[in-house]
Amino acid sequence: MYIIMTMLTFNFYLFNIIFAGGLQRNMVSDRLENVTQTISRLLEGYDIRLRPNFGGEPLFVGMDLTIASFDAISEVNMDYTITLYLNQYWKDERLAFSSEEEILTLSGDFAEKIWVPDTFFANDKNSFLHDVTERNKLVRLNGDGSITYGMRFTTTLACMMDLHYYPLDSQNCTVEIESYGYTVMDVVMYWKETPVRGVEEAELPQFTIIGYETNDRKEKLATGIYQRLSLSFKLQRNIGYFVFQTYLPSILIVMLSWVSFWINHEATSARVALGITTVLTMTTISTGVRSSLPRISYVKAIDIYLVMCFVFVFAALLEYAAVNYTYWGARAKKKSKKAKETEENKSGTKVTTNDQLYNNEDIIELQDVRMSPIASIRNRHNSKNNATSAVDPSKFPPSFRISRSTGYTYNYRPQPGLRYRGNRGNPVHKPKVLHAIRKGALVLKASMPKIKDVNVIDKYSRIVFPVTFMLFNAGYWLFYFFE
Repeated sequence: MYIIMTMLTFNFYLFNIIFAGGLQRNMVSDRLENVTQTISRLLEGYDIRLRPNFGGEPLFVGMDLTIASFDAISEVNMDYTITLYLNQYWKDERLAFSSEEEILTLSGDFAEKIWVPDTFFANDKNSFLHDVTERNKLVRLNGDGSITYGMRFTTTLACMMDLHYYPLDSQNCTVEIESYGYTVMDVVMYWKETPVRGVEEAELPQFTIIGYETNDRKEKLATGIYQRLSLSFKLQRNIGYFVFQTYLPSILIVMLSWVSFWINHEATSARVALGITTVLTMTTISTGVRSSLPRISYVKAIDIYLVMCFVFVFAALLEYAAVNYTYWGARAKKKSKKAKETEENKSGTKVTTNDQLYNNEDIIELQDVRMSPIASIRNRHNSKNNATSAVDPSKFPPSFRISRSTGYTYNYRPQPGLRYRGNRGNPVHKPKVLHAIRKGALVLKASMPKIKDVNVIDKYSRIVFPVTFMLFNAGYWLFYFFE
């Protein structure tokens, strides 16, 4: 009896399960059939060419963005690449199918059968919609006709950067969203309550996102007035990369150029090789930095630093040139003076330098008188003879003594028809400007201290160069960090 009752109970439960499953399958089938009929009914007579509420009030389209990733920022091309989720919200009463809050999630192909906003990015350079494994689109249809239209894509947007403070700069890069064909009389775009998501999680290799800002404005174009939504990112460049790749190597190269101040000034090969090596290394660093930047005309912060480092290493090379010139110039003067004294001692006669120069000059002038046909030279000789008639003629060779006798004059009368260059009958004088420059140079040379030991230049350089470089660095970093 117990066994019979158990079997009856099992059969009863099995019958209920089968009946309920069949009933549920029938309900699902009926629902699918109803949804299919509903969608078909909504699309009957639907004109995709007309916006919702055509001829009436403007259609309001809401926007929000989700940042998937910042892919790249290029200073050379002045753009950046970003992957976005763009969601658009609007209401189309022609697609209302229920008074209840029902939601239908449809495939992205459904967007090709209904009206959608002609949204575009005003600063877009290149974009593509992701299609793995299917096109990344979604359409959600509410019972009252409200539509959510979303897509995932990657876009490269223009970003005009100000590189005056590069690489200690911060940039503002924007996303400009606008309707291409519908003016504010037809479509008005606006940001949702939470316009942007995912900014806190986004990471960039060279930048830090320190904030963002959304705004909207009306843009007046040739075809009308359009509503434009703008999202602006505040990006601060990370300087760590440039410290290890540019600034620190440049500092070490400048310090390496100071090693020559501790090398003996007679070791010419070592000091010249060290100076040229540091100069060429700084040139290589500068070339590498410029290759990663656009060809802009204004001066950047890194240009100032590299140029000053180049000046320091070049000045260190010139410092050795000054040391070498001072050292060997002094030795040459001593050697010349010693040879002159030896020659005077051998001849047994000591003639003053002024007398030698005077005798040579007079002999040259006498040769000019006899050999040159130019009248101005002969006139110059006559004027000098009158001024120096008291000169002892015994100092000249015998063949010249007659012409140097006292009272000798030579009057030359210019012949008619001849043209002369320069001043006729007047002695030739040096230009006043050249004389003034030479006089100033002599005064400057006399005022400069005489360096007897060339090691003094190296001793001062060991202090002046590091102190000057430290002052430059202090001013540089204080200016660009606190500007």
